Amino acid sequence: MTEFQSRPSGSQGPAGELLRNALSRIPTVFGRLKFLASLRDSGSGRYIYPALAGAMGEDALDWTLRYSHHQVFSNWLTFSLAQQKSDLDEFMSEHQARVSSLHYRDLVPTTARDVERLLFFTDLETLLELFDFDAGRSSPIRE
Repeated sequence: MTEFQSRPSGSQGPAGELLRNALSRIPTVFGRLKFLASLRDSGSGRYIYPALAGAMGEDALDWTLRYSHHQVFSNWLTFSLAQQKSDLDEFMSEHQARVSSLHYRDLVPTTARDVERLLFFTDLETLLELFDFDAGRSSPIRE
């Protein structure tokens, strides 16, 4: 997290406010996480958001989106498993998504530590098992 010690000036101005407004319209934390992860270019690793491209410099935009992605990711990790399930239920209902379409491995920010990444994957895999169980597709318990 040392890369977040100094904040570019644009992240607090009107462009930062536009981003906060965009995120506030997404009702679930999981939805915000998916949205921010979708702004990361898989080739360069830089964050791009055309709606804000003219409002701040490229580096400030990348920093602001990277920081926001990490903050939303960290927020998700503070949830209990029950809170995560509720948030994910709401996201899936809102988007009529299937569990198999989540592609959750791409949601982790590059700034996440290994322990955060592992916790996220463990939680999501547990939630996927719960969804399968709720749908009656659970695998038998092996002893």
